Amino acid sequence: MSPAPQSPRGDIGRRVAARRHQLSLSRQDVALRAGAAPGYIQYVEEQSATPGIGFLLRLADALETTVQELTGGTVDLPAGLGRAAREARMAELDEAECRELLGDHGVGRVALTGGEGPVVLPVNYQVLDGEVMFTTGDRSPLAAAAGTEIAFETDHIDDAFSKGWSVLLVGTVRAVEDESEALRLREAAYSGPWAGEGREHVMILTPRRTTGRRIIVADAPEDTR
Repeated sequence: MSPAPQSPRGDIGRRVAARRHQLSLSRQDVALRAGAAPGYIQYVEEQSATPGIGFLLRLADALETTVQELTGGTVDLPAGLGRAAREARMAELDEAECRELLGDHGVGRVALTGGEGPVVLPVNYQVLDGEVMFTTGDRSPLAAAAGTEIAFETDHIDDAFSKGWSVLLVGTVRAVEDESEALRLREAAYSGPWAGEGREHVMILTPRRTTGRRIIVADAPEDTR
């Protein structure tokens, strides 16, 4: 007896739901785009479904992504493995565009100077009243950087169309010493740090410079974010 075919890698339903929310689409919207019933979109999101490749292709197109992204095939790969587009150009983003792309929360990187030289760390972030909040361990390099100037960067890479954007904030980071204020800020955050517990130290970046760039590719679909 031949072995059963393997299911696509990754949690398809969770990735479908996350991408749908990112695009601010309802299940009805996705169903219409993919030529399916809304109930089937719900089934894919909530059950351990293994759709056929034909439907996955339509679903990926409806969600403006790729089958690899939906099935988790790129989860362990660095972004930007695709070739550069032939007709690409770089565009500077104004501060309003940068803030729109930054959103109110997400994952980015902080760059700072530690005791052993430059350090770049991944962080969950939350935007509150124009400032950027991070939570970290009280003995981390980010905690030790209080009172210094750091850089914070977040970006998005679309390998399928060889395009993307990045936003960079530079400013002074400070520790929130008042515990009641720190608790209020932690409770206002979208989620806790992905890296786990033990990161209760609240840091605030006040940007003095906000810049960004976007790689624009002719004939590629417009960015939704």
